[in-house]
Amino acid sequence: MKLPPLKIGELTAKVPIIQGGMGIGVSLSSLASAVANEGGIGIISTAQIGYREEDFATNALEANKRALRNEIRRARELSPKGIIGINIMVAMNNYDEIARTALEEGIDLIISGAGLPLDLPKIAEGYKAKLAPIVSSSRAIALILKMWDKKYNSTADLVVVEGPEAGGHLGFSMEDLVEKKTQSLQQIVKDVIGILKPYEEKYRKKIPVVAAGGIYTGADIAEYIKLGAAGVQMATRFVATDECDASLAFKMAFVDSKDEDIQLVESPVGMPARAISNAFLDSVEEKAGKVGKCYLCIKGCNPKSTPYCITDALIQAVKGNLDKGLIFVGSNATRLDKIISVKELMGELVAEAEYAL
Repeated sequence: MKLPPLKIGELTAKVPIIQGGMGIGVSLSSLASAVANEGGIGIISTAQIGYREEDFATNALEANKRALRNEIRRARELSPKGIIGINIMVAMNNYDEIARTALEEGIDLIISGAGLPLDLPKIAEGYKAKLAPIVSSSRAIALILKMWDKKYNSTADLVVVEGPEAGGHLGFSMEDLVEKKTQSLQQIVKDVIGILKPYEEKYRKKIPVVAAGGIYTGADIAEYIKLGAAGVQMATRFVATDECDASLAFKMAFVDSKDEDIQLVESPVGMPARAISNAFLDSVEEKAGKVGKCYLCIKGCNPKSTPYCITDALIQAVKGNLDKGLIFVGSNATRLDKIISVKELMGELVAEAEYAL
């Protein structure tokens, strides 16, 4: 059976795979355009995207806005017919301005998590971009859609359901993750699909659900398609590709990782996260209260008490200074054993999925 396309309103991705947004600087125009050219949806991470700009240290907001415009334009040049989106964290300061910058550039899709994007429809009013909240529970999507319906007379165009095996910031408590008390991704997907039905009826449109977190093979993709999902979001597998925007050393950290290297950590964002053990994490306790430069990137972060600067830690990692950086990973990172092209990866995933279907 052929993999069904992923339809988001008038947008149609031939391959129902969204490449997850990875910051800082891991998924930019190179990776996003390569995925889009293979029929998937390429996602640029907006998180501190201007870290390579000369004025980043003195004016991070303007550097981020300028870099985001440039990355979107470059992605469009490399994939003029592809679907390009952004991932933006609600927890970031200047959320509205960064989102509007992408909207002004004609971005196709905004995926937003690390908090509840309750006012996203207001920000995107007047633009054609599709809006997709990331949630980890049916309760979260119920709250978001109730608010969007009541305040803005609108609803989601897509919902990304992220389970406990994802990388980066996770929408679960540390206790539940450690004690494995979380619902399975399969169950959350089914619950979310049920929540969407009245909104689909009211707004007379299909709201596709995309499963994310721990999805690794084409057989995994087929499983969620059979469950009722319209597609999947995958991030970790795209790190080990030629086109990934991170340094080779960063990519090899994934390829060389072993099961015992993956640990849960507490991020300054206030959420648990999954990362690779290294010298940086070993020294985190010693760093508390020693943040010299604050980029004002995260709402509620206090440089006087935070265990480390997440901006600096992620920049060091993406540049390849691994012992000085934080390396976010999904639970299946240890299964990676080589770096391949996006074309090869997408072909492999599609073939496996269609065989399983």
